[in-house]
Amino acid sequence: MLKMESDTFDHLDLQLLSALEVDARASFSRIAQVLGVSDQTIARRFRRLSAEGGLRVVALRDAEALGQDQWMLRLRCAPDGASVIADALAKRPDTAWIGLAAGGTEVVCMTRPRSPGDHDDLLLGKLPRTPSVVEIRAQQLLHRFYGGPTGWLRKFRALDDDQIAALRPEPQAPAGPARIDPEDEPLLAVLERDGRAGHPELQRATGRSESAVKRRLAALLASGAVYIDVEYHSEILGYSRAAALWITTAPAALHTVGEALATHEEIAFASATAGPSHIVVTAVVRDTTSLYGYLSGPLGRLEGVQHVETTPFLRRVKQLTYQRPPR
Repeated sequence: MLKMESDTFDHLDLQLLSALEVDARASFSRIAQVLGVSDQTIARRFRRLSAEGGLRVVALRDAEALGQDQWMLRLRCAPDGASVIADALAKRPDTAWIGLAAGGTEVVCMTRPRSPGDHDDLLLGKLPRTPSVVEIRAQQLLHRFYGGPTGWLRKFRALDDDQIAALRPEPQAPAGPARIDPEDEPLLAVLERDGRAGHPELQRATGRSESAVKRRLAALLASGAVYIDVEYHSEILGYSRAAALWITTAPAALHTVGEALATHEEIAFASATAGPSHIVVTAVVRDTTSLYGYLSGPLGRLEGVQHVETTPFLRRVKQLTYQRPPR
């Protein structure tokens, strides 16, 4: 079980983050009741985590559930161009999890193009014409083992089973296949900025009645087309290092290795890929010593792993949202 180490934040902060991971739209009063503190305490902790811990709650479209392509890009860049390219990519709505790696000469980026045209525009248009980009490697994500609606914080086990059950929304039977309709766009435009936006605000943005907004949002969440996610700086929990691991497996071991990786405490994201490697994962650890311990220990002992390329992140530019660097 992961352990939190922080001089600024405490176990209650971790419980609040974990509660938001279970239901990011849960009211402060409901979270407070489950955690045994006052509403004011939860509101105050939420504000401090937002101001000092990078906390953001946003709606995301689940590309896998929607049947849309996702790609991991590795861009080898001229040393003076990587940061500029990473920031430019971060401003795009179809990118996430952007990091500078390889001493600042490589950009690692996930793209979630909403149409083939968006994908072609980026991979066949803009990036190849960028002088600072020396090499582009694009690997399509094929099957998610961990990540997306399943968050990393649950591996801290800050909440017991009863608390999780009390926070989890009432299950809704899917009203149909995962689908986002054109009339859903105003609703999602608000939730992609603030996943906790209240029903009155959603009503104003959509022109629908409050009951209609509630029903449509519930249907989108139940179908899996959309989920509400939480981002934060892992440093506030004592985990200041992250790395992308590009893993090659024996073909017959691909699925078993991926399923095993999903159980590892260090793994925040894992997906099968098409390309030179078979699995890409994001590992989050305390420090470089912990990264070495993971590579030589739990990962190194996995049967079926043939080769691992490790790309430590020098700086994370974007998680789910882009926060402009201070000038």
